[in-house]
Amino acid sequence: MTRSGLVPRLLRGLPALYAVLLLVFLVAPSFLVVPMSFSGNDFLEFPPSSWSLRWYREFWSSPTWRSAAVTSGLVGLLTVALSLPLGTLAASAMRRMTARWRALAGGVLMLPAVVPSILVAIGLFFVLSSVKMVGSLTGLVLGHTALALPIVFVVMSAGFAEFDDQLERAAESLGATRWRIWIDVILPNLRGSLVAAGLLAFVTSLDEVVVAMFVSGGQNATLPKVMFAALRDKIDPTVAAISSQLLLFAVIAMLAMLLSRRKKS
Repeated sequence: MTRSGLVPRLLRGLPALYAVLLLVFLVAPSFLVVPMSFSGNDFLEFPPSSWSLRWYREFWSSPTWRSAAVTSGLVGLLTVALSLPLGTLAASAMRRMTARWRALAGGVLMLPAVVPSILVAIGLFFVLSSVKMVGSLTGLVLGHTALALPIVFVVMSAGFAEFDDQLERAAESLGATRWRIWIDVILPNLRGSLVAAGLLAFVTSLDEVVVAMFVSGGQNATLPKVMFAALRDKIDPTVAAISSQLLLFAVIAMLAMLLSRRKKS
């Protein structure tokens, strides 16, 4: 191959090389915690000088860690149960609004995702403290729902953008009630978007720490909050073991979301 033909070929490969390097830069720090979680020492090190499942056993045998994990799982499920129908209904309602009202309502719904989390947490703290709900499971779920709702709204808005409105009008012309239209027409056609939105809402709740620092406590402390406290007091390798398991869950959730989208297509 001549030099004149080699240079354009190399230039065409630069975007792909840049994408690979960017992906490695984003992913590598997260996956470095995996080998660290198998260290047999009392402190975090990379690479580990010895290998052990000690910190995984420490996590599953500790009542404190297990209680925090159960709380995070429960809060995540309740967050999905609230944010998914609310975000879906909001995305559906947007289709019938004018462009001006759609922009205004969409901007309001997206505020929790735009405003810094610390400001959202401070606001929630004062609101919940006025009704004596700070430290309660209900207050924590409401806070996580506020953060997950914009994500659900965006995903479901994209789903409705691909939805054929003629199917809905055809069902109406045949005498179907709004309830039957939702159950038999809308929801089945949005199954992939619903799965993706639910998984993202759950992961958002599972990963959230700033709001949890302000509004949760005691038996309702979430796993990220307990992890943060463990790192603040000492470098506990148990955190690496927990992070590895959360990373595995995130990978599984991403694969499930991709599979749901693939089945839809």
